[in-house]
Formats: sequence, C-alpha cells, structure tokens
Amino acid sequence: MSLAGAAPTAIYTTPAHRGNIRNGVDGCGHVESGKRNLPVSEEVREDGPQVTKEHANRRGLPPDRRRKHTAELLAACAACLIPWTVMLGLTLPSSRHVHQWRLTWVGFDVLLIIALASTAFLAWRRSRSVILYAHATAVLLICDTWFDISLDAGTEDVWMAGGLALLTELPLAAFLIHRAHSLIALLPWPPAHNAAGDTAGSRTEPVPDGETFPPGLRTGG
Repeated sequence: MSLAGAAPTAIYTTPAHRGNIRNGVDGCGHVESGKRNLPVSEEVREDGPQVTKEHANRRGLPPDRRRKHTAELLAACAACLIPWTVMLGLTLPSSRHVHQWRLTWVGFDVLLIIALASTAFLAWRRSRSVILYAHATAVLLICDTWFDISLDAGTEDVWMAGGLALLTELPLAAFLIHRAHSLIALLPWPPAHNAAGDTAGSRTEPVPDGETFPPGLRTGG
C-alpha cells in the first residue's frame, strides 16, 4: 500500500532529507528543474534514505559501537562491585557510632526536595529533560525507603518507616518510573543498523503539513 496520500502521521527520515525535499531533491536524489542544485549526502533505498558512511564517520563512533562500549563499561563496574560487596558483608560491623547524623539526613532530604521540585518544574515546562529527573527522583525515593527501614530495623520506628514506604515513597517512585518510560516510548529511536552495515541510523520525524512523500519513501504492504 502506498503512503503517498496518507495522513501526516506517517514518517520520513532525517532532517537533511526534509531539506532536500524543500529544495527540489526527490526521493531518488534527482533535482527537479527550476530548483536549486544542492548536494545530496544521503543514499536512498527502498526503505528510505540512510546516512552515508562518510557522514557517519564525521559524527564520531557509530551509535552501535557507543552502545556496546557503554554496556561493557557498566558490566565491568557491576562485576567489580561483587567482590567489594562480599568483602563489606564479611568485614563491616553490625553497628557503629556515627557523627553528623542530623546533617546527613537533612542534607539527603534537601536533595530529595530539589529533585522533586526540578521534576515538577520540567514537567510544567514540557521539557524532555524531565525523563532524567524523574528517574533520579525515583531512585532517591527508593534509597530513602531502604535507609529508613534498614536503619530502623529492630526498633519501634520501623513501623512508621514501613508505612511511609508503602503509602508514599514507593508508590511515588513507581509512578515516576512509569511516566518516564511512557515518555521514552513516545520518542523516536534510531534503528540498530542499516542494510549496508552502517550504524548511523536515521531519526524518524512526523511529516509536516503540506509536504508529501518522495517516491523513495513509499512502502509496500
């Protein structure tokens, strides 16, 4: 089925390709008569334009390679924490007199207030950064729950800590994580790789009003 006459909810890829359309370059890289002859830096295949290797190299490491390096770094950090955690479990005392107890908890609550207020402000401004702040705030709420319950274990205060965790902190953390993931699902996501093996990918965007699909972007089905 051709999408040439579809509603503007369909997509085409890369802002550069949209610029080519506006300047008279069709989906196959041809320049229409009477239009400015601008260089075409994309390869158009049946499934749409893709960024060339030369353009990908100018942008640094391919996204797949960056993702791989990031995953390897995080996996190495997790592996290093395993023996460290075992050592702490075997060597740390079960109790210890600490200094600045009040400052520690007041400082943590101030940090939590800043995180909550920043998340609310960014949500009001409709900023995409709210995704990061929502996750950070949820992590702080979960940490607050853990420290409250673990430090109050064996005392009467543990019931208050458990009630606050079940009624406020954990539900709010779950809500923030759920909302953040809902927003992430709405964002465009580049493909893992293209048919030629490049990992540059392309970003999907809504078709603006008044623009139509070039021939190279029509899909059959």
